[in-house]
Amino acid sequence: MWTYEKKLQFPVNIKKCDPEMARLILTALGGPDGEMGASNRYLHQRYAMPYPQIVALLTDIGSEEMNHMEVVSAIVRQLTRNLSSKQIQDSGFNAFYTDHTLGMYPVSASGDPFMSHYFQSKGDPITDIHENMAAEQKARTMYENLIRMTDDDDVIRPLEFLRQREIVHYQRFGEALEIIRRELDCKNYYAFNPAYDKKASLEDRGLESK
Repeated sequence: MWTYEKKLQFPVNIKKCDPEMARLILTALGGPDGEMGASNRYLHQRYAMPYPQIVALLTDIGSEEMNHMEVVSAIVRQLTRNLSSKQIQDSGFNAFYTDHTLGMYPVSASGDPFMSHYFQSKGDPITDIHENMAAEQKARTMYENLIRMTDDDDVIRPLEFLRQREIVHYQRFGEALEIIRRELDCKNYYAFNPAYDKKASLEDRGLESK
């Protein structure tokens, strides 16, 4: 299904250890607005999506988010290489270290493990695309908050790249919403779920808007 190219979408070359920053950046992997949730969201939503071009878009962006998981993991790994016990204790990284040493594990900045309720798949194209657009904006805000937390250009550059991709994804999902709207009654975009309901059956049940 995929062709895997063994390189990051954006290079990560961090010279200085910073376990405190690493603990914060972990949220971009497994937090409520992180890349793991994004990838799962889009790759699950595509099964009920009735429009082939939007299925392709969800597959493309869901796959790209998997690469972003690798970028984030590379940032965290490089920020925590060769840590001393004192650095681990002084930085607040000790709780994560106790459970996972320096392995990668999807958690939020506050230490909550990744949960499937971070993402939604409703089987309604309008609902799902609005969900995705909101998710991309929340992820953009998350990356902006992380950028403010460091003055290390080696960390800032890949974070800025990831932030920019959230903006591009938001725009792509906006285009997808227009595709859906063109297929629906232009007077009422919410008349029925095009992935499940049929207009005639809604009329029979008295659910069609007047």
